[in-house]
Amino acid sequence: MLLAFKLKLALACVAGLAGPIAVAPLVSDMTIQGTAREPATVEIARGHLSYRAAGDFTRGGQQAEAPLRNVRFAKPLTIMQQQVSSADYQLCVYDGACRALDRGVVLAPDRPAVQVSWHDAQAYAIWLSRRTGQTWRLPSDEEWAYAAGSRFKDDGLPVDANDPSKRWISRYERESDRDLSDTTAYPFGKFGLNEHGVEDLAGNVWEWTSTCFVRSRVDESSKPAPQTVNCGVRVVEGAHRAYVTDFIRDARAGGCAQGVPPANLGFRLVREETSWVASVSARLGKVWTARS
Repeated sequence: MLLAFKLKLALACVAGLAGPIAVAPLVSDMTIQGTAREPATVEIARGHLSYRAAGDFTRGGQQAEAPLRNVRFAKPLTIMQQQVSSADYQLCVYDGACRALDRGVVLAPDRPAVQVSWHDAQAYAIWLSRRTGQTWRLPSDEEWAYAAGSRFKDDGLPVDANDPSKRWISRYERESDRDLSDTTAYPFGKFGLNEHGVEDLAGNVWEWTSTCFVRSRVDESSKPAPQTVNCGVRVVEGAHRAYVTDFIRDARAGGCAQGVPPANLGFRLVREETSWVASVSARLGKVWTARS
């Protein structure tokens, strides 16, 4: 049945037929497996992170620098070593749990899934959790920064009280100085490993996080006051931090709420560590489901 699906997909792409099959992406030289693979992960020991809070901060009605906090991770963080590949994402599409990737995205086990929305990433996490019996989810922005280590860039810029616009100009110049025109989805490993052994962080694929965009007021001691939370916009992390509307797949075409648009949108997941009893129960449940 899987072979028939692949053949039908290839014929539809060649013929340019209308309908759901016609908008599926082209398939490169690969073999799509029938079950979800166990993703390679990296476990990062517990520790501390000096973290610049994400969002928009004002003091006295004027732009203020985001507060710098010390975040403590009381337990290890388990995160995918690589971004989710386009081939693995296609398994979710084949199962009917994920929306098909846009036409032109190459499906391959050695390339990341790109041009995916936050909702696409959420759907994949739910599907992978169901298929593996483990709990997978998008990382928070703090978790992504902790996993990124030295690859995480503090986006704090000084604020001139007499001319707050200078901060926005400085930020734009810093972000636009990078080559964002290169949108190629390179094979894994192009941007190397960081000190934790996590691959391709801060390359040309920005990664969705679970963190919502917030607008906050800070007092004179830089402590945040009540926030306005907008979960229709999420934090994405890559070569710089950006804020993107959750249903956007290609931020270059619009939907980047703030900052220079990311070249590509992809994702990787973290795995929640469960108790031994819960893990065994989940695996037994899968066995009984398969037998029934």
